[in-house]
Amino acid sequence: MVSSGGSGGSLANGPPGPRTAGRSTAGPAGPEVGELIARALADDDPDGQARWSAVARLHARGDIETFTAARLLCASDVPAERVLGVDILGELGGPLRPFADKTLALLRHLAACDSDLRVLHAVLIAFGHLRDPRAMPSVIDLSEHPDPSVRYGAAYALSRVLGRPPDPAGLAALRRLARDPDDDVADWAALGLILS
Repeated sequence: MVSSGGSGGSLANGPPGPRTAGRSTAGPAGPEVGELIARALADDDPDGQARWSAVARLHARGDIETFTAARLLCASDVPAERVLGVDILGELGGPLRPFADKTLALLRHLAACDSDLRVLHAVLIAFGHLRDPRAMPSVIDLSEHPDPSVRYGAAYALSRVLGRPPDPAGLAALRRLARDPDDDVADWAALGLILS
């Protein structure tokens, strides 16, 4: 189990905790966090429209309630819930990223401690969305992972976390990935080199 706080276990029905008295499940701002998480988890397709519609609404909330729920998902024993938590955190709050520092610390922990390939891939994509050079050591470490889906995530993230001027170690990892035996990894890394 990966732990970043919370009780672990399954959070399929939303994060545990007391609700505010008189609060409805669909207020003026739309469905509550727990309902949106349940909708996303109900879609078995990781690229499904229902899942990503709910995730986009969670991103737009950008509030502490959503951050807390996503953080709890990242501590779940269920890999699909950890992936969802990471997917929420990667773009929570839009361009302002109000929880970027806390998110980065949590993602770096998952990158170092989680072994699920889907979680690692999601962490790398989230690093790319955050565009924070402090993610570089984690991304470089995972760029050497034996699984091509993880290396693909690293290729995606590297060009976005290189910094200005580009970090030499990050550029070296991107060049290595551009020669990867997996065509998708190599193509994405080559594009990253062109864009950096």
